[in-house]
Amino acid sequence: MKFGIFYELQLPRPWNADSEWRLYQDALAQLELADKLGYDYAWEVEHHFLEEYSHSPAPEVFLAAASQRTRNIRLGHGIFQLTTNHPAKVASKVAALDLVSNGRVDLGMGESASITELAPFKVSMEEKRAIFEDAVRCLVPMFADGGSEHHGAYFDFPLRNVLPKPRQKPHPPLWTACSQLQTIAYAGEKGLGALGFQFVSADAAHAWVHAYYNGLTRRLDRLADYQVNPNIALVSFFMCARTDEEARAKADGATFFQFCLRYYNSGDRARPAPGTVNMWDEYLKWKSANQEAADRALSGGLIGSPETIRRKLRKFEQSHIDQVILLNQAGRTTHQDICDSLELFAEEVMPEFHAHVPAHEAWKADVLAGRIALEEIDTSNLTNNVSAKAPVVTAG
Repeated sequence: MKFGIFYELQLPRPWNADSEWRLYQDALAQLELADKLGYDYAWEVEHHFLEEYSHSPAPEVFLAAASQRTRNIRLGHGIFQLTTNHPAKVASKVAALDLVSNGRVDLGMGESASITELAPFKVSMEEKRAIFEDAVRCLVPMFADGGSEHHGAYFDFPLRNVLPKPRQKPHPPLWTACSQLQTIAYAGEKGLGALGFQFVSADAAHAWVHAYYNGLTRRLDRLADYQVNPNIALVSFFMCARTDEEARAKADGATFFQFCLRYYNSGDRARPAPGTVNMWDEYLKWKSANQEAADRALSGGLIGSPETIRRKLRKFEQSHIDQVILLNQAGRTTHQDICDSLELFAEEVMPEFHAHVPAHEAWKADVLAGRIALEEIDTSNLTNNVSAKAPVVTAG
């Protein structure tokens, strides 16, 4: 099993003149440390207008800076929004990043799930999947040598040679964001790596993997002529410390991530004006009134001592997950606690699972070649194990 680290660049209020500067500098230092410790991936989101939840509207800038401070860790867009960016701009930025990073880019692509983000770009929730698919068809040929053109429902692009070209050939590995089980199966059918941003139990992961690989091997229907990327990765809350109690105390704000996610993805209310809602204060109110739900959310993550986390990861490993993406930078978790957690995990947990990667790759090769057949599992009763629901928050 491989391991990634994940950045929304969260910044709960209150803010001062140096808050965002310090946020970025600390995150880059953490990423540099992760590279030295042998972590496999660093994933950076693209979000717009989501106060406190994510201050990361330009992941290509952050990842470019990271590329000059690291040597081995792969740099992943997790994800680049294809609904709010023109495909030619995406192709150019990804290729440039691939060049300056010496071919270490993974391209995660997605739609965005929030009207807070989509509405200012005149993108509707009803059309975002169709826009995404048209963008992929337009984007992928731009990575190839020579020119390309595309005449689709949403993008009409004349024959041009989009430059530069990426170092990885034919293109960086392609992934897509998956917030629901159905999207995991969709990713498999489209031959894309699956980035599972929903927090699931290890038991459910078994069914997710089967749905994904059966989609890829039995119902493959690529959106364009790209190289298939058979990979499935799941995000998990994360904090590693010497004891379970210490880890839980340091990860006390981890559920701020889930609170904000539900808040900003709610489509049934008006958007509050900028600066009129203090998300951290609202989170603390919710947590005080829903402590049991918050505790359940934390219990499902990789939060605990090395032995506790090791035991949980063995269940994921049995399900043949390719990668676990560790969400450490959440809420008000301190820079020092994040670094200490990364170091302890790398020293006492990661080597065991890295040692099993060759066996996993052999299993995957057998699945893809048809030598191992995976059963079709009924997934209709599988739901997200984070049952906490954020309250409706309106403008003050």
